[in-house]
Amino acid sequence: MLEKVQADRLAKLRKTRELGIDPYGLRYDTAEAIGGVLARFEEDKEGQSADAAGRLVLLRDMGKMIFAHIRDQGAQMQIALRKGALDERSWKLAKLLDLGDIVAVAGPLSRTRTGEITIWAERLTLLCKSLNPMPEKFHGLQDVETRYRRRYLDLMTNPGAMANFKKRIAIIDHMRSALKGKGFWEVETPMMQSLYGGAAARPFVTHHNTLDTDLYMRISPELYLKRLLVGGMEKVFEINRNFRNEGLDTRHNPEFTMMELYQAYGDYEVMMDITEELISTAAGEVCGSVRLPYGDVEIDYSRPWRRATYADLLAEHAQVAMADAEGVRAKARELGMEESDKDDAVVINELFDQTVERNLVQPTFVKDYPADLCPLTRRKAGDASVAERFELFVAGMEIANAYTELNDPAVQEENFARQLKGEGDGQTMRVMDDDFITALRHGMPPAGGLGVGIDRVVMLLTDTPSIRDVILFPVLRSPGRGG
Repeated sequence: MLEKVQADRLAKLRKTRELGIDPYGLRYDTAEAIGGVLARFEEDKEGQSADAAGRLVLLRDMGKMIFAHIRDQGAQMQIALRKGALDERSWKLAKLLDLGDIVAVAGPLSRTRTGEITIWAERLTLLCKSLNPMPEKFHGLQDVETRYRRRYLDLMTNPGAMANFKKRIAIIDHMRSALKGKGFWEVETPMMQSLYGGAAARPFVTHHNTLDTDLYMRISPELYLKRLLVGGMEKVFEINRNFRNEGLDTRHNPEFTMMELYQAYGDYEVMMDITEELISTAAGEVCGSVRLPYGDVEIDYSRPWRRATYADLLAEHAQVAMADAEGVRAKARELGMEESDKDDAVVINELFDQTVERNLVQPTFVKDYPADLCPLTRRKAGDASVAERFELFVAGMEIANAYTELNDPAVQEENFARQLKGEGDGQTMRVMDDDFITALRHGMPPAGGLGVGIDRVVMLLTDTPSIRDVILFPVLRSPGRGG
């Protein structure tokens, strides 16, 4: 069947060329966005006209009249091709059109008796002939795997997909503008690093042939951004791609987008205020409301958001005190968790993951983490067992992570040395980052630091259950290997 359709389209391609028409078009500067045409249309006003271009997504040949719909990146509208209104060559071309072809039309603009705003074409231009048929005509691509592997088909046929990706762009633009309005500078840091750090994650490794050395795709820009604080850039941010050689699921992609920022003389409370403002205003200004659906629940992004300590939430949901190491282990065993060969901090955090996180549906800042989990974080004054760190959870999903940053070089060096003992697990530093310690010895101002998972924010604000639906080209398993 596909072979027959392609053969028919190739025949039409040949006939188009025989008409002296280039089937792959030329520059076309006069087209107006379809959304703009629809918006400016005025009822009962004579003499309106339009010039628009787009892909044919509906085609009804009625003999001497052809009604069609064209779609551009923002909207869709009807066009009418009539034998008497087009010159002879253009009418012959009209009879050779297929769904998926990209055309431009110009002519009078009015509403039909059925209520559709329509361009009555007096000029027809073929901009690109489509040789492969569109999937399922104009109803949209339904196969999920094909949508991910052939995103161009998804965007071509699913207006909802296009709308979500446009919303993603708008959300990022909103956050970028908001930060610049607060005096932050946008910077760029290396994506290939000789040492990796800033997070506990397994890196991707590449090799530089000229230098004959291995390099790591960054798991985090943190240590470079902090060097900029040392250098005197007091408010910096980067919207960056990070790479972590880890699993694939609905919330994780090995290549993902983070927004990371640092503010001199701030702390984790300042970072809470910034996070809350960025996401709440993005919901209201980009998505139209601070109350948005996510799955079966409505998320309320109006401020202020709940702020609760790690210890209080553990006591609330696991009925155990964070300081009670034996009680924590007993609770873990009760839930069937393996705990015998793990450090206390690891057991506490795994218990927290299992009992608390899924219950944090409305925006909740979880603050004051066990210090052993946070080697880059300043300890709380008067209680060295607690780190000034928060994580933001919405709909049971971690969205942001922030610290009051550690700027004591001696403590930082000690923490790095402790991390090095984990060598072999692939997720900790393999070599001491001596240059970062040297930078701290020159003096880094007290600061707050924040990382926001952009992909997950977009998932929430667009009511999208899978991260693959908000990344244009997600990482996928090879065909035939499942997933």
